[in-house]
Amino acid sequence: MAKIDRKDTSFEEDLERLDEIVKRLEDGDMPLDEAVELFKEGTALSKRCSAKLDEAEARIEIIAEDGKNMEKKEFKAE
Repeated sequence: MAKIDRKDTSFEEDLERLDEIVKRLEDGDMPLDEAVELFKEGTALSKRCSAKLDEAEARIEIIAEDGKNMEKKEFKAE
């Protein structure tokens, strides 16, 4: 599979590629050098996905109804 530039990929595309990598590594039918490269790519993708999730979480706002007034509150993960 040809490597693609992952700078402009979506979270879903990165997660799909990470899933492919995990499946290939679990299969184990490849030379060690290739496995190491896939592991490095998978680690980078995992970090990217985590950062994208953190960013999305920070942007989430909860709209709380307080009597007759609506007010926005930041989402706080527990």
